[in-house]
Amino acid sequence: MAESISSDFVKRASAIALEAHAGQFRRDGTTPYVRHPEAVAARVAGDPLAEAVAWLHDVLEDTAVTPEMLRSEGIPEEVIAAVAMLTKPDGADYEEYLRAIKANPLAKKVKLADMLSNLGDQPSEKQILKYAKGLTILLT
Repeated sequence: MAESISSDFVKRASAIALEAHAGQFRRDGTTPYVRHPEAVAARVAGDPLAEAVAWLHDVLEDTAVTPEMLRSEGIPEEVIAAVAMLTKPDGADYEEYLRAIKANPLAKKVKLADMLSNLGDQPSEKQILKYAKGLTILLT
């Protein structure tokens, strides 16, 4: 039964992401944005909490979804907290942001998967340097 409950909130998380990111595209202008959270979720497959966070990791930052909306959909508080942590506040220092993520194992796991996904998606030289710095912070 626990597996059913887990798969239920992961399914809700993916449905929320699909709806929230509808009409958004990746940097190439043609790939639906939701392919990114889908790829991040695939990198953490087998860990339902991480899968849910992966699906939702950009919804607070890039859509109208709020933590209250996630709560009302039955998303676990641990998932909501990690998603909120992954939402970089405007003007926040990148290194401080990553150090905070590093302290939360669930957020860290998803952020690493996010960075790896972004590195595999034709990043610019500037993005490669940013993710290299980020990976160093998270992994040391």
